[in-house]
Amino acid sequence: MHWTDLPPDILATLRRGAVIPAHPLALDASRRFDARRQRALTRYYLDAGAGGLAVGVHSTQFAIREKGLYAPVLRLAAETQRESAAARGRPVVMIAGLAGRTAQAVAEAGVARGEGYHAGMLSLAAMKGASVDELIAHCQAVAAVMPLVGFYLQPAVGGIALPAAFWQRFAAIENVVAIKIAPFDRYRTLDVVRGVVAARAEERVTLYTGNDDHIVLDLLQPFAVKRAHGGTDETVTVRIRGGLLGHWSVWTKTAVDLFERARAAAEASHVEADLLALDSRVTDCNSAFFDVAHGFAGCIAGCHEVLRRQGLLEGIWCLDPAEGLSPGQAEEITRVCREHADLADDAFVAAHLERWLA
Repeated sequence: MHWTDLPPDILATLRRGAVIPAHPLALDASRRFDARRQRALTRYYLDAGAGGLAVGVHSTQFAIREKGLYAPVLRLAAETQRESAAARGRPVVMIAGLAGRTAQAVAEAGVARGEGYHAGMLSLAAMKGASVDELIAHCQAVAAVMPLVGFYLQPAVGGIALPAAFWQRFAAIENVVAIKIAPFDRYRTLDVVRGVVAARAEERVTLYTGNDDHIVLDLLQPFAVKRAHGGTDETVTVRIRGGLLGHWSVWTKTAVDLFERARAAAEASHVEADLLALDSRVTDCNSAFFDVAHGFAGCIAGCHEVLRRQGLLEGIWCLDPAEGLSPGQAEEITRVCREHADLADDAFVAAHLERWLA
């Protein structure tokens, strides 16, 4: 499948920018897949106004592959999305996480395409130690199966450092449609932007933030990059158009409201000080949810805990029994829930929870 084969409304949504939550995994107390609550989560994101869903990604737990859950989890999200599509009346971009070395990633792309996903977001964590040439060959092989979203995963949770030269060559792959920038690092964020501009791919490759430490600023900030043009330099201005975020798997309704406000401000080139101030407030919430104090060890469990408190999840269980909240993390979550209560969507969830769980 090539990006030109995507439905026009899906491509338009992806390129304009959208809120795309990274979908968590619902388990029961025996750490078995809880399909009822998994479906409820999907319904929550769709009703909250998400423009896409990312399934089988880091937030869904990479270990679903070893547990035989990859295809079932992708299938349930796609089925749930299709069930409500007519009533919802807007397109939803379905993105599947792809992982492993080349044979595995190609096979997963085949599964995702078969389940009706529009693009695959490719994690390169399993390619640690590979050269840039090897990485590009890997990406090209997967891009031959379906459109790709690049993924700069932060090294703290298994990602690898990727220079601007890699991103230039990656963006030049014809079937690349977007890149999720999530190194949690301003220098490495710039490497991606510079690479895309150097590849002259800024119109085809849409940038999404995954930088949970700078969500609001990423959505507001124009990036000005110099590029050789004839005998002189031209300035190319690029914007991050949307967000594909684990952070947006919680408080999604208010995330959609914030995103629309940020987009309107960016388009008007007029940003109010209180909107800028939200960057530090959202980052403060993320510090608790993602367990920055312990090197992100509790990042998945932290998001689960917020969803558990709202009633969407029964517990915070992860596939790995050793994975849970870090010492003091629950107290930090309580603190940010109190201090930033206006950023939560508790009332929205409470009003619809029974229907989502039905």
